[in-house]
Amino acid sequence: MKTRAWLQALIVGRTWRRCSLACAALVAAGTAGAYPYDGYDRTGIRRLDYVAKVHDGDVPGRKLQPGQYLPLDHVLPRWSGTDGKALPLADAGMQATLDKLLAGSGYATYSVALLDLSDETHPRYASSRADERVNVGSVGKVLVALALMQMLADVYPDDIAARERVLKTTLVTADRYSQYDHHTVTFWDPASRKRASRTIRVGDTATLWEYLDWMLSASSNSAAGMVQKELIALKHFGAAYPPPRAEYDAYFSSSSPKQLGELYRQTMDDAARRNGFDPEQFRQGSLFTQGGKQKVNGTSSYATSEQLLRYLYRLEAGTLIDAFSSREIKRLLYMTQRRIRYASHPVLNDSAVYFKSGSFYQCKVAGTCGKYKGDKTNRLASVAIIESPDLLPNGRPRLQYLVAVTSNVLGVNSAVAHQSLALRIHRLVEAQHPLPQPPAQPTAFPSVPVDDPDDAGAGKSDAP
Repeated sequence: MKTRAWLQALIVGRTWRRCSLACAALVAAGTAGAYPYDGYDRTGIRRLDYVAKVHDGDVPGRKLQPGQYLPLDHVLPRWSGTDGKALPLADAGMQATLDKLLAGSGYATYSVALLDLSDETHPRYASSRADERVNVGSVGKVLVALALMQMLADVYPDDIAARERVLKTTLVTADRYSQYDHHTVTFWDPASRKRASRTIRVGDTATLWEYLDWMLSASSNSAAGMVQKELIALKHFGAAYPPPRAEYDAYFSSSSPKQLGELYRQTMDDAARRNGFDPEQFRQGSLFTQGGKQKVNGTSSYATSEQLLRYLYRLEAGTLIDAFSSREIKRLLYMTQRRIRYASHPVLNDSAVYFKSGSFYQCKVAGTCGKYKGDKTNRLASVAIIESPDLLPNGRPRLQYLVAVTSNVLGVNSAVAHQSLALRIHRLVEAQHPLPQPPAQPTAFPSVPVDDPDDAGAGKSDAP
């Protein structure tokens, strides 16, 4: 099946599941991250050229799940029922079901916020402990993306092409702000067709769009540190960004960590407030790398599951800054790498998943616990937008829901626990929207055989 034919199948309302075998042949990602595979020409993100070449069979690569293959024009905000600025009141039925699920499955201490948008006329909201404020680790990178997009919108409010130009042509070279991080990212040279997967090193140069992609798709702290530095530069230089290198270096070398920290926090908190979030409940207060923290003073970072869900709701409504920004952040969150944690349950294989997670664990004594199984601290946070493969006649997914989860259950493999929770929540939402049952087919035979001895007329004769 060619891509165009596959898109036509989607448009007329067929399901992704029906074409799963054919679609799987088109899925190509290897170590690909977020952003739709066909976005290279538009963004200049070189990794996407590699993904496209795997798709075309030009280079080898590992195929992913059908739900991880959506083109650009199908990754966009889909909610039009409200502006997404206020969560609906809790739906009594779904709230009772969620309470029962969490209480009976070992998730009683989890913070969960769930918003079912499958019915445009009736969004359903339910939550548990959703106002608990905790450090959500790498999930805070969604706020960094928001602040950068907000600054671009402020500098170029009516010029989308200029925003895209800054993202696509601004070159960022990794320096001390990028060090250090264990997450690897994909480096691809379209000319030589050479690919490498490694950590970001001082001197690595890529575009601002590529650093955003690395920050969200691979969750690279190194990339995040550089994006945060560029956010400060964009705030300072405004329409003159990117400035000549000498001016750029002079600004950062002459500014103290306190000055840079104040500007960073002002920029981050301003973006949060202007988009309806409370910085006392949702903040990324510091840079993600040790090198960055040494150069820019920071403060504490935290979020609540309710605030995280509000972020996703406005994203889906296209009102996170504006339509362009909402769409681009959603594309950057589109999960086209190997799915992990909450996003990894097989029940989501055919669904499109827009996802970010973050973890932080500590052991009481070195070597006494493992990854995601801390016995002193064991935090794991996930945010996800799920779009089911089944399409309605109007092209909307049959199931569309948003979820934010945070947990801190000591000594338990939280990655597996979140994966299991994904199944339970998916089944919960499915139950809210049962598929119509086909009408019973009439039978040509009587329901009770005429010679059945229990038949009311058995043993009687019509003869006089």
